[in-house]
Amino acid sequence: MSELKLKSGIFQPIEKEGEIKLYCCGPTVYDYAHIGNLRTYVCEDILRRTLELNGYKIKHVMNITDVGHLTSQADEGNDKIEKAAIEQKKSTWEIAEFYTESFLKDIETLNILKPHIMPKATEHIKEMIEMVKKLEEKGYTYKTDDGIYFDTSKFKKYGELTGRSFEQLNKYLKAGMRVCYNQQKKNITDFALWKFSPENEKREMEWDSPWGIGFPGWHIECSAMSMKYLGETLDIHCGGIDHISIHHTNEITQSECATGKKFVNYWVHCNFLLVESKKMSKSLKNFYTLQDVLDKGYGWREIRYLLLSGQYSQELNFTLRNLEGIKTTIKKFGEFMTTLKDVDFEKNCIDLEEIINNSKENFLKNLNNDLNTPEALAVVFDFMNKINKFISDRTLVKEESEKCIETMLWFDKVIGLKLEEFLEETEVSEEIKKLVEERESFRRGKNFEGADKIRNKLKELGFQINDSESGPKLKKID
Repeated sequence: MSELKLKSGIFQPIEKEGEIKLYCCGPTVYDYAHIGNLRTYVCEDILRRTLELNGYKIKHVMNITDVGHLTSQADEGNDKIEKAAIEQKKSTWEIAEFYTESFLKDIETLNILKPHIMPKATEHIKEMIEMVKKLEEKGYTYKTDDGIYFDTSKFKKYGELTGRSFEQLNKYLKAGMRVCYNQQKKNITDFALWKFSPENEKREMEWDSPWGIGFPGWHIECSAMSMKYLGETLDIHCGGIDHISIHHTNEITQSECATGKKFVNYWVHCNFLLVESKKMSKSLKNFYTLQDVLDKGYGWREIRYLLLSGQYSQELNFTLRNLEGIKTTIKKFGEFMTTLKDVDFEKNCIDLEEIINNSKENFLKNLNNDLNTPEALAVVFDFMNKINKFISDRTLVKEESEKCIETMLWFDKVIGLKLEEFLEETEVSEEIKKLVEERESFRRGKNFEGADKIRNKLKELGFQINDSESGPKLKKID
């Protein structure tokens, strides 16, 4: 078996016989997830599935941010959930619950494995306060009019994840700052650990603390929750590439200062999703939620396939034209599986075991090369082409076709397209059966116009018909 190589090095688990400690930054639940967000979660799903294919046991934790994520990266502005509550005339708790359920529905639709633990920030305030107290005791904090802040000048490795020094990062962030930040901050990179509730204003989400009534800073949430469930050092921490310079840099800072230990051994950051070669934007009308794309007539398999088709560390271009092409790809998967199910020729094929073993080895080898999904998918299509050649030559007995199905389902442990569903029998009425028989009669008599009319009639009734070596196959249209 090849070793799993990630961007930051050959993967070596903390505990060789224990569980891999995997933490992923979850959604801030103030709005629907867009397809750029979902690309990150699909890529993280590929990582988890690859780890499992390598034989590792995983403990997967993903947080739900339901408080504390402000509209400005400078710890200024409104809480995103409070803002959404005002706009939608609902309570903050209703907003958080609604969009959490929406997110869970999205990941279920895309067949993303649900994390084993999904802690909510609002349910872990105690752990956050304890962590801030520990940082305060160690001399890393100071107080301003609006909260308790971390003094980033006291952490020598600040900015290491970004490749910039503390001085360079401060200069970089100051140049890109669009709003005036708290002038009481000692450094522009300093970040809020605890924010005070505004005077003479009652927030829906606020808690008492040693420093006064308020709410946690966004960054402290991930550190407190990840360490509660996974310990002080994590094997792998995932998130979007946009989190590197601030959110993940601050997580490292507060965590390592609190524990004196390395926080994360391997970071996995998913790159941006472009839409029609441009940054996603509502003003450009290229901003899509999952439901938006489903409503355009594309199935969840097409969407998942597109999102995993590029290597996670590279930008990926999402286009409706590409989705149209992927419809054909998914159709090929379905036809291949249903054809294999019915194949039972009398003649054996040559070297099938070697083809299967080499295909599995190369599939895993490419995944283990920093999750190179494009090359892994190429292995799957090469395998399908070779088996289709055997089918054309009528050299595949039942036992061999079953081994091919097992191999495809093994690939699907990572690809996650639920290929087993193509093997399920489609229940049809007598009317449908009669139409299929009538169409076959037309085809045998070379009345292709009549056959096509029945194909269209079946489509109207919700069925797709595909012709194969062993006869016509019906598939229920989603």
